[in-house]
Amino acid sequence: MIGLDTTVLIAHELTEAPLHQQVRNHIPLLCRERGTRFGLAPQVLQEFLHVATDPRRFQQPLTMEQALARANFWWDASEVVHCHINDKSWHVAISWIEKHSLGRKRILDTTLAAIYHDCGIQALATANPADFAVFGVFQFESWARAC
Repeated sequence: MIGLDTTVLIAHELTEAPLHQQVRNHIPLLCRERGTRFGLAPQVLQEFLHVATDPRRFQQPLTMEQALARANFWWDASEVVHCHINDKSWHVAISWIEKHSLGRKRILDTTLAAIYHDCGIQALATANPADFAVFGVFQFESWARAC
C-alpha cells in the first residue's frame, strides 16, 4: 500500500500542476499492473480542497464544487484504504516532533506520516520526499520523487 500526499493529488487533478501527465500515467499503472492500494487520510483531502481552489497558486483553479467532487472520487475509490489518527499515531507524531526537533510548519506532515506508519504503509507518493525521509520508515516511488 502506498500513502498518498496532497502533492500527488494536486498533480493528478490540475493540468497546470508540475508533472501532471506523469502522475496521470503512473497512478493507473500502479493499480492495473501491481494491484496497488492507496492509503488516504482525511487531512490530505482537506489540504487538497484548500490548494486546488486557490487562485493565487493556479491560473485555473478548481471550483469548490469540482474540488469536492474529486475529493469524493478519491475517498470512495475501491483502491483506497481510509487511514485515521488514533492514540498510537498521535503519540508517534508527538515523539517524532520532539526527536527530530521539528517546528510548527512540520506538524501536519509529521502527523500524516505517523498515521500512515500506524496503518502499515511503507511507501509514500509525494512530491516532497524530504519532508518524510527524516522519519526513516518510508520508501518513495521512484516516479513520485520527480513530482
